[in-house]
Amino acid sequence: MAEIQVDRNVLSALQEVMEEAYPELLDTFMADSETRLRELQKTADAEVLSHVAHSFKGSSSNMGATRLAELCHELELHARDKSPSEIIKLVADIHSEFADVRPVYEAERQRSLTH
Repeated sequence: MAEIQVDRNVLSALQEVMEEAYPELLDTFMADSETRLRELQKTADAEVLSHVAHSFKGSSSNMGATRLAELCHELELHARDKSPSEIIKLVADIHSEFADVRPVYEAERQRSLTH
């Protein structure tokens, strides 16, 4: 299994800044990510793929999900010039990476509620 790519320093900084709103931030990120994943999976439109990937990249980066942000960046840049099969693979990689990092955010949320 690949090493999970979440920058803990980013999470610590966010928790410090957000304080009591931190669990809500984590919830929002997870819910928004699910929505974006569904959008990526149901569209073949390069413009839409690029736009969704751009916003997903930004939120992933802000939340310390470095590999997820990199994958979204790749999709954003190449939505127009990759073949449909390459797009499907990249979207699957994004989905898989989110599935890997999601438990980190869920555990972080639980931890922040108990402290």
